[in-house]
Amino acid sequence: MEQLTVLLTRLRAPGFDFEAIRSEFALTEAFDPDVMREAVEARDLHADSRIDRTDIPFVTIDPLGSKDLDQAVHIEKTSNGLVVHYAIADVGALVTPGGALDAETRRRGQTFYLPDGSVPLHPRELSEGSGSLLEGQTRCAALWTIELDDVGEAAAWTVTRALVRSTARLDYAAVQADVDAGTPHPSIAALAEFGAQRAAAARRRGAVDITLPEQEVVPDGQGWRTVLQPRTAVDGWNAEVSLLTGMCAARIMLDAGIGIVRTLPPASSESVDTLKKTAAALEIDWPAGASAGAVLAGLPTDEPSTLAMMTQATGLLRGADYLAFDRTTNPVDSDASVEHSGIGAPYAHVTAPLRRLSDRFATEVCLAVVAGASVPDWAAQALPELPATMRGSDSAASKVDRACIDLTEAHVLKDRVGEQFSAVVLRGAEGKRDAEVLVSQPIVLGKCDGEPPAGESVKVRLTRADTDSRTVRFDYPAVTA
Repeated sequence: MEQLTVLLTRLRAPGFDFEAIRSEFALTEAFDPDVMREAVEARDLHADSRIDRTDIPFVTIDPLGSKDLDQAVHIEKTSNGLVVHYAIADVGALVTPGGALDAETRRRGQTFYLPDGSVPLHPRELSEGSGSLLEGQTRCAALWTIELDDVGEAAAWTVTRALVRSTARLDYAAVQADVDAGTPHPSIAALAEFGAQRAAAARRRGAVDITLPEQEVVPDGQGWRTVLQPRTAVDGWNAEVSLLTGMCAARIMLDAGIGIVRTLPPASSESVDTLKKTAAALEIDWPAGASAGAVLAGLPTDEPSTLAMMTQATGLLRGADYLAFDRTTNPVDSDASVEHSGIGAPYAHVTAPLRRLSDRFATEVCLAVVAGASVPDWAAQALPELPATMRGSDSAASKVDRACIDLTEAHVLKDRVGEQFSAVVLRGAEGKRDAEVLVSQPIVLGKCDGEPPAGESVKVRLTRADTDSRTVRFDYPAVTA
């Protein structure tokens, strides 16, 4: 459809940057001298106990231009199934517990990404240097080895500290092109098979996969442009590697009775009923007894109704949180309390420690448990504080991302109030909630007055584009004065 095939639309909005948003959210890259010194002088605290796995030809798959490379992957086929080797930057070995860098990362929570640059969790000397799994460099890592059976279910898993070396730095577009051409990199030749098996496993678990294209702002000379980034097959397959690892990590911690997991309560009956009503209005079949995840997985990717259905389905995934637990002081209440209903299983963040604080601590717990050792005091004592820290930083990151997009949209449209635009209605008006529309040229997501029909292609009129409040609004029907 037009809204998904027109992926790049130039936004002629020169003359502004995102410093006001950095100031509004108190974001600064500057680190205190003590923090910088620790980052520059960081050395592997576990150098004497690592195994050497530089024999595995790992590759990294990241957005083009990324330098903070947390993960490197290698997948091999065996007579019993697939074996995934997943190397994760061992940040816990580079940050001195109780030091200045440790304290600063606990304050920041995560890396914040803006169109004109990131605000990193760690100084770049570490996150893009000594800690990053850069091509051709030997690095310390937490190495996960996960064996899958012939239908893609995890049969065995372990994690250990290792030395690894990435042999190639790949990006999503290039990997997708190689896969389409039938010439994938040898280290990930089985990635497509792995992805298909794990997608089938997700359906069996009742996972809910909402595949909405992401709206982003990227620089374009003196101005900016927005892009819609629909998820490619490679995006999905690579995400499944991380999800699989996080599920294994959660199982390790839950069995040991200590750790931190990502949780999501089951969808409410009201949200499921609302989605069923949306499906009926869009003439989407919902077979009796079918789960929401199964219905969503079967939708065509190129229909406006799919975009509207997926947008409404986000209501199923509300209430995401973090849960820290310790069987001696704060045990898990029940199996349901640790479930991530979107994934259909317990799940933990462990695969992005350069960019997200909680991953460092969860990884440390897993390494200790698998090694048969006690969880280090510095990690165990920090667990109760992490949920609040991560909730706050996740909320701030979401707001920063939306603020940057809203500012760009308002700038590009500020001189076009009163004009008509073609749009797809992502969500119809409901109660006090306004309708939402996606305009294709330029790519803009905005609130819409009136009652445009969900999933339909319509004409809307721009009624407001205010750069001070970062507000864009449309009206339906698009009646001009």
